[in-house]
Amino acid sequence: MQETDVAVADGRTLHVYDAGAPADEARLVVVWHHGTPNIGAPPVPLYPAAAGLGIRWISYDRPAYGGSSPLPGRDVASAAEDVARITDALGLDRFAVIGHSGGAPHALACGALLSDRVLGVVGVAGLAPFDAAGLSWFDGMAPSGVAAIRAAAEGRAAKEQYERSASDGEPAFTAADEAALSGEWAWFLDVVRPAVAAGPAGLIDDDLAYVGPWGFDVAGITVPVLLLHGAADKVVPVSHARWNARRIRGAELWVRPDAGHISVLDGGAAALAWLAEVDERTPDRRGGRAAP
Repeated sequence: MQETDVAVADGRTLHVYDAGAPADEARLVVVWHHGTPNIGAPPVPLYPAAAGLGIRWISYDRPAYGGSSPLPGRDVASAAEDVARITDALGLDRFAVIGHSGGAPHALACGALLSDRVLGVVGVAGLAPFDAAGLSWFDGMAPSGVAAIRAAAEGRAAKEQYERSASDGEPAFTAADEAALSGEWAWFLDVVRPAVAAGPAGLIDDDLAYVGPWGFDVAGITVPVLLLHGAADKVVPVSHARWNARRIRGAELWVRPDAGHISVLDGGAAALAWLAEVDERTPDRRGGRAAP
């Protein structure tokens, strides 16, 4: 994996990861959007599936994580501009996006705001907008998650105070999640530990972005979208995915009955294959749109 820093026009730096198939052999570029709190290295457990599909992974640390500069007051939509800057710097025109957990809304942002460049979007275990009409946003969410998000909804000062005093709270992972974390998805330790060791700045900015205006409407997304979610998820309840799926025209929803927030990623290989199929239906990868 190659790591580099991309300087952007506003003086910030974005730390970028580039892995997988060599640039001259890749059949599909996939931009990975990491969860909260993670750094941005792409998901090693999905490397074998990606290799079989000829995928080149591109990813980055969101602002205030890892090697990326902070962007005070960022919203979810800002991810699209950052991804545009990164892919421009790498000479990439068309690409797909996939995000897990807190990364899923940022992947949706790219689908909404970079529709001329994004081939398809996969959102795994992702949130719905905080102002989602008709959604009981906290129903089914573990108390620790409810407390963290409610603190963010009260504003930056309250969120910062919460993070200074918060304990781990009630575990939100299912038995299936714990099993996944004891197996190949122990990889999460490699991206969570450095993210939290550097302090809560990235996490705070993420949570504030989730409860604020996202900067785009999911109903305006026109590129192909797949939402993958576990029915047993207590970190982000499956009702969030169902809400998003109803509002994104043509979105596919795959619900894994016994999966939780981490174990749902066992469906990641199939989701990558779905992206590859979308790519194959695109007549002109530099300017065409996927066929319906």
